[in-house]
Formats: sequence, structure tokens, C-alpha cells
Amino acid sequence: MQRLKKRWGINSNFQLVMILVVFAVTGSSAAKLATPLTNYLGITAENFSGWIYWPVRIVLIFPIYQVLLVFFGFIFGQFKFFWNFEKKMLSRMGLAFLFTSKDDA
Repeated sequence: MQRLKKRWGINSNFQLVMILVVFAVTGSSAAKLATPLTNYLGITAENFSGWIYWPVRIVLIFPIYQVLLVFFGFIFGQFKFFWNFEKKMLSRMGLAFLFTSKDDA
């Protein structure tokens, strides 16, 4: 746990627990919210092959997860950590332009 705390730049065990809770709640919530979204779009396991259904569902879960991660981070008092986490993750995916303004260029 010490290595994880050092890597994430956190000091307290309480903060570590809050961060792990946010990850757990976010993952569960994103997966749960994907079901009504895919049903609304008519993308169900009955209508599509698993080779199509699951990749589409995962692609839909991704943006839901990103939004919920920051939202639950805020709710659990860890907004700063998750905002920085989000920026770092999306920049590694080549989406850093989402966080830069014209003034930064």
C-alpha cells in the first residue's frame, strides 16, 4: 500500500480508501448505466452477435466512466486527485487537446 500511496502522491490511508471506493463505485455505476443506454439504442445481446455487442458496450461505457469518475471523486472529496488522474489518462490516449485552451498554445 505504501508504494501505491507514493505513486499517487497521497499521504493518508483514509484518502487511499476513498480513492479505491471511488474506483469501485464508478466502475459498477458505469456498467449499470450502460445497460439502459444500449437498450435505448436498440443494441442488445439478443439483437447482435457478442462480437459486436460487447465492443460497442465497452465503447459506450468509456465516456460514462470518465464523467462518473470525476463526479464520484467530487462526492467523496477527491476531486483534485481524479481531475489530475483524468487529464493524465486522456493525454496518454492522445486526447490532451480536451484540456488545453487557445491561451495555452
